[in-house]
Amino acid sequence: MNDTVIVIMEWIGTVAFAVSGALIALARGLDLFGVIFVGCITSVGGGILRDVLMGQVPPSIFSNPLVLALAALTSLLVFIVSYLKRKSFGDFKKRLEIVNNYFDAVGLAVFTVIGVEKTFAAGFSGRFVFAVCMGMLTGVGGGLLRDILVDQTPSVLKKHVYAVASLAGACVYYAAERCFDKTVSVLVSVTIIILIRLLATKFRWRLPRIDFDQG
Repeated sequence: MNDTVIVIMEWIGTVAFAVSGALIALARGLDLFGVIFVGCITSVGGGILRDVLMGQVPPSIFSNPLVLALAALTSLLVFIVSYLKRKSFGDFKKRLEIVNNYFDAVGLAVFTVIGVEKTFAAGFSGRFVFAVCMGMLTGVGGGLLRDILVDQTPSVLKKHVYAVASLAGACVYYAAERCFDKTVSVLVSVTIIILIRLLATKFRWRLPRIDFDQG
């Protein structure tokens, strides 16, 4: 994949996940440092986990501080805007949650595709299961770490087909990349993940689970 496309996608995903992480940190009552830290870990956490599992130490994020700086700046801006809107934060929060869902969907889609592509670049293009798992981990890993930090059950384990959307998109990208142009493969995969996430939220799609409180 063209390096420019990778950079653009990484920056889009970084901003999207930083907004998502910062908003959740604000909702949990964290201070400025907490908001920035959680926003950053949401953005780069999945990539760090992926790189460690692929044996790339230190992770690539530490050789590209601009991405980390972008995540920190985005989180700071979210904090500032929320502070300015604090008097009407109740109504503002509802609107933020809607916006956050879109940002979260975009971040998930972008980083899932980047994760698969990174495994290709590392020489694992023939390992379907590994490439798909690394794509999913890149997409959901930051949110997993975020939820642990704010002391809540990771959304990936209960949210509307969250990890499933990432896994589906990773599979589509792995297959499409062998049949179509890279750009087409990216657009198709990203679109599929975003659509699944947004439709799952709108129609409240859920995977089966057992409610032991009901007789």
